[in-house]
Amino acid sequence: MTAIQWSDGAPIYRQLKERVVAMMLDGILKPGDALPSVRQVAAEYQLNPITVSRAYQELADEALVEKRRGLGMYVTEEAARKLLVNERERFLTEEWPLVLERILRLGLSAEELLKVAPAQAGAR
Repeated sequence: MTAIQWSDGAPIYRQLKERVVAMMLDGILKPGDALPSVRQVAAEYQLNPITVSRAYQELADEALVEKRRGLGMYVTEEAARKLLVNERERFLTEEWPLVLERILRLGLSAEELLKVAPAQAGAR
């Protein structure tokens, strides 16, 4: 895992879960990959192991990872597909309306937005 800046706005277990989800969406964690152990993550980020376990349990409850007795947690085969569907839906229902409202408030046209999009995509 990479360095994480914890914010006060959400519980740490939820922030950790979102970080693992982002790693799955970015292809850093692929189907069949093992998650770092609870102890390893707890030690690396100076977290209570219960906090890490709770994040991992939520991922398991959503069938994004599976527990393999004696081996640890592994990314499921359907995790990437499920996440993409869920994240797209969440973006369209929660984030996009706010973005659209701001676009309209600023009076930006589709042409202006599309003109900047290729330049910003190239900066990635």
